[in-house]
Amino acid sequence: MDHLSTEFFFDKSGKTVSLINMKAPSKAASVRFIFITVLLEWIGHGIVIPILPDVIRRFGHGPDFVNHYYGYFVSAYALMQFLMSPVLGSLSDRYGRRPVLLLSLLGAGLDFILMALAPNLWILFLGRIISGMTGAGITVASSYMADISDDSNRAANFGMIGAAIGLGFIIGPVLGGVFGNMGPLVPFWVAACLNLINFAFGLFVLPESLPKEQRREINVKQLNPLRSLIKVLKPSPVLPLILVYFFLYLAGQVHPSIWTLYTQLKFKWTAFEVGMSLSFVGLSIAFAQGYLTRIFIPKWGEYKALNISMVITVIGFALFAMASEGWMMYAVMVFTCLSGLGGPALQSLISKEVPQSEQGELQGSLISLASLTAIIGPLFYTDIFARFTNEQGFYYPGMAYMAASVVSALAMLILLPSRLKAKSAV
Repeated sequence: MDHLSTEFFFDKSGKTVSLINMKAPSKAASVRFIFITVLLEWIGHGIVIPILPDVIRRFGHGPDFVNHYYGYFVSAYALMQFLMSPVLGSLSDRYGRRPVLLLSLLGAGLDFILMALAPNLWILFLGRIISGMTGAGITVASSYMADISDDSNRAANFGMIGAAIGLGFIIGPVLGGVFGNMGPLVPFWVAACLNLINFAFGLFVLPESLPKEQRREINVKQLNPLRSLIKVLKPSPVLPLILVYFFLYLAGQVHPSIWTLYTQLKFKWTAFEVGMSLSFVGLSIAFAQGYLTRIFIPKWGEYKALNISMVITVIGFALFAMASEGWMMYAVMVFTCLSGLGGPALQSLISKEVPQSEQGELQGSLISLASLTAIIGPLFYTDIFARFTNEQGFYYPGMAYMAASVVSALAMLILLPSRLKAKSAV
């Protein structure tokens, strides 16, 4: 049975018309709903990035204190996403995407209020843990997108999620800097408002995407995130693609791990210059995944688009390592723009191998893998950066980017047998 919703629109005379119990919006409208939902959610997360160190300084002083707890805050967020993503995904397979997504958005809004009112560091830390739990709602958004997609638009639709995340990272930090000048807690209140608006938006206009007849029962064992992760890593035809996904995300963690440290050390960039460069990165991601995917993936096919993107990724990380002037970083970012095709193409290939009734668990497992790289990556790359910026040893600040290039090359080697198999099947 078609889902029902309330729609408001303008008729040809310009009068506002309210239609009650109409059929649910078209799939194109649902794609826009998810795009806006993800965009507002990631603006909310990005808006606190510029001021989080200042917030931590309210409870302690000294660079060691701030760096120490900032690292814990980053790891805690990723860890909770890792633990909660398959849980929310499995719950959405049982109860539908809409209620789980709405609860996640409501929790995020209330959590930002908690962090704004935090009287001590531990309450702030608790708020960050809850942020990671609610941030796992991207799993349900991805599952929703899989539900309303088919072979003709799956990669492009997943690209819209990537574009929304990219735009969120463009807009969020900028708003964080603007509102942060009014006080370190103001961005938390703004983020709370955005998430609560997002919740209200979904409550009134977002239809359910998973029919009741396609839902499945779950038990306590299925809510174990490690069980879901082990299941997706078991030998299967899709396992090579899963491993490629993991290593590509691990390589990509080099940017959030050391970008600021690297550019400030090597090029003496100010915080403003670092912020502008990160906005450019977000713009590149949004352009690649929101626009270029619709041109090149249908033209090349998913496997070819993925291979081309990985070649560019390997070369691009090496060029970041070798850049000797700040402007070269922007040149490399332009060169690597097509690498943004890889994520949507890969996710589309994986999604096609799994039944609709298991998409929630699959997307949850993928987000868990990405979260796992967000736990491992910062430790891995910052350790390499520290080792090779110690003037007592071999000094080469770009070594972490070289390591990311090697990790990307490993993903290419894993994909090669799958690519040959796909070609032989044609």
